[in-house]
Amino acid sequence: MNLLVTGGAGFIGSNLIRHVIDRPEITKLVNLDCLTYAGHLENLEGIHGIHPRYLFEQVDLRDMDEVLRVICQHDITHVMHLAAESHVDRSITGPGDFITTNINGTFHLLEACRVHWSDPAARLKNRASKFLHVSTDEVFGSLGPHDPAFNESTPCAPNSPYSASKAASDMLVRSYHHTYGLPAVMTRCSNNYGPCQFPEKLIPVVIQSILSRLPVPVYGDGLNVRDWLYVSDHAAALWAVLTSGKDGDTYNIGGRNELTNVQLVQMICDLMDELKPELGGHSRNLITFVADRPGHDRRYAIDATKICGELGWNPDHTFKTGLRETVAWYLLHQDWVRSVAAPQTA
Repeated sequence: MNLLVTGGAGFIGSNLIRHVIDRPEITKLVNLDCLTYAGHLENLEGIHGIHPRYLFEQVDLRDMDEVLRVICQHDITHVMHLAAESHVDRSITGPGDFITTNINGTFHLLEACRVHWSDPAARLKNRASKFLHVSTDEVFGSLGPHDPAFNESTPCAPNSPYSASKAASDMLVRSYHHTYGLPAVMTRCSNNYGPCQFPEKLIPVVIQSILSRLPVPVYGDGLNVRDWLYVSDHAAALWAVLTSGKDGDTYNIGGRNELTNVQLVQMICDLMDELKPELGGHSRNLITFVADRPGHDRRYAIDATKICGELGWNPDHTFKTGLRETVAWYLLHQDWVRSVAAPQTA
């Protein structure tokens, strides 16, 4: 397996690389990342520039020629496609990058794989190949409080430029499987949390605000519901889908941890009071409700019955243990937070 991971310097991608790099099936692992604001090679300390199977390509998926070069030069057999613009707030203020990266970038990657994998020289090697496209539960839109969780048959109904761009890329992957026979599978996951998540996301925002004794912002009434998935559990699920998933199928990945945003924030406040008593406690008093985000989906919930039943995957972390590990990691890695949050230089 010559594996390409796109977005491998990001939050989920770097955790995925750590999870799979020593698998015996892998001959070579190529990390393709253009190192935008959310991609940092610090996330791969101990692997980048050190591991004998690992290679790095600083390439923008929007550059078709370079994407094709990487696929052909490294004779890529398997792809785990995670690279995407993913922050909803940024998609509201600047949707253009989401269209060009998430849609055009996915198209370029699909085309490159189609060209290389259909080449007679590659086909003579008579080997398996697979394209795994990593998507999000946000493509399904919003659930009511008593609606059943999203399953693989739930229609797409995206409500933000981010989720619309992901839904469009999902449809491209589907079309390449059905039109060209590309061996593609797709996953849709719930909200991830864990080490190395960029500091603009909810959980690290809360941690950093409490450390600085600043207001902890919560959108609207705080009753928006999300299902939370520990990032290493997600990585294990992605590997199961890559190696055992059925071509053309979609697999939902969830953590079975539905919480309102304010419940989550209160849990983090209590953990911070326990783990950092020198801050003075009473962190819940910092919670501040702010104007809601435009088009804010009310509830997401994932039904992961299919991947559990067909591929035998189950999350290893409870939310209680995963959140404690996450908060502890950020407290121990404040140098990392300062490094990745620093303004980028040209």
